[in-house]
Amino acid sequence: MKKIIFSFYCLAMMLMACNNNSETKTSTSSGSTIKMPYEPGYSADFNNNVSDSLVLLVLNSYKHWEAADMKALRSTMGDSMVVDGSDGFKFSGLADSLMPRWQGSRDSMSSVVITMDAWVKSHSLKDSVDYVTVWYKEIDTYKSGRVDSANYADVNGLMKGKITWFSSYRQNLKQ
Repeated sequence: MKKIIFSFYCLAMMLMACNNNSETKTSTSSGSTIKMPYEPGYSADFNNNVSDSLVLLVLNSYKHWEAADMKALRSTMGDSMVVDGSDGFKFSGLADSLMPRWQGSRDSMSSVVITMDAWVKSHSLKDSVDYVTVWYKEIDTYKSGRVDSANYADVNGLMKGKITWFSSYRQNLKQ
C-alpha cells in the first residue's frame, strides 16, 4: 500500500512541478532542458496555491460520508456535479439529483470507516480549477454483514469554493 501511495504522490508531484504551458520541454533544477515524450492533453501547468479551507471542505465531505450525514455532504457540493465513480458510475447534472443515488448506497451500510493516508492540493493555471487529490482506505460494513475494503485515490475538483467534479479510483484489498 505504501508503494501505491508513494507512486500516486510522485505522479501528483510531477504534475504540479511541471510549469511548461503544455510544451514538450521542461527545465530541471540544474537548468538543463528535458524533452518529454508526450504533450499533455489537458495541461501540465499547476501550482499548489489552493486554500487550506478548500482542503478542509474536501476532507469534511469524507467525514460526512463516514458519519452518514448526507445533508452535510450535500453542503460541500456545488449546484452541479460531474462524477466518474470507481464502479463505472457516471453522472453529470444537478447535485440534488445525485444525492438519492448516494443516499441509497450509504443506507445499505451499517458503518463506514475511512483512514486518510495523504492529500495533495493543486491549482490548474489553465482554467483556474482547484483540485484536492486524496488517498485513503475505506472499510464498509453492509447491513447484510458483508465487509468490503479498498484503497482509493480520488480527485476532487472545486470551483467557487464547492466540489463540482469527483473522480474515484479503487484498488480492492484482499479479504
